[in-house]
Amino acid sequence: MIKHIPNFLTLCNLACGCYGIIAVFNGDIQTGAIMIWVGAIFDFFDGFSARMLKKFSAIGKDLDSLADLITFCFLPATIIFSMITQEGESNGFSYMAYLIVIFGALRLARFNNDTRQTDTFYGLPVPAVAIFVSVFPFIKELEKSAFSEFLLKDYTLIGIAVLLSLMMVSDIKLISLKFKDFAFSNNWSRYLLIVISLILLAFLKIMALPLIIVLYVVLSLTLKIAE
Repeated sequence: MIKHIPNFLTLCNLACGCYGIIAVFNGDIQTGAIMIWVGAIFDFFDGFSARMLKKFSAIGKDLDSLADLITFCFLPATIIFSMITQEGESNGFSYMAYLIVIFGALRLARFNNDTRQTDTFYGLPVPAVAIFVSVFPFIKELEKSAFSEFLLKDYTLIGIAVLLSLMMVSDIKLISLKFKDFAFSNNWSRYLLIVISLILLAFLKIMALPLIIVLYVVLSLTLKIAE
């Protein structure tokens, strides 16, 4: 039974993505966003449990990518699409949200076959993309300002989708969030990111999430320059 724990957690991630997509298509965009967060928890622990239990398999690796494509690519793309079309009809412009799925699939395929991406990521990971997008369904309720109205404009949402898509397939060198052990010397950059993220969450709540993704990219680039 133990050997099946990682794959079971991966399937839980996949189930979150499926449920979230159904919720969005039924008009409940916020529940879709919440399913991204729950899926991200399962995604973290499936890899973590596989490393701790030393239960790796080619099937598990491929299954993880398939689950990620649904939860962290198709679901956030559907959220953006629904936010654009909820007050009007769909058009060619709104379908550009699904560039996240296309570029996400390419990112995941490259990741599975790129031997460089063990201790380092190249390109923005798909969970980071999804977490960034997951905040947008809550912006109108949490912050009422000219900036929040700008963020919710159709062209802004599509611009963000395009930018995130390009970042996924870029060669930007980013910190891998995979813990192989808990030694501070081997993970100090990860611990630093976690501490700052917790502080931001304590003060800014949900609105801290996109800032954490930006912090993740900035910290990674800073460490690369310092090498």
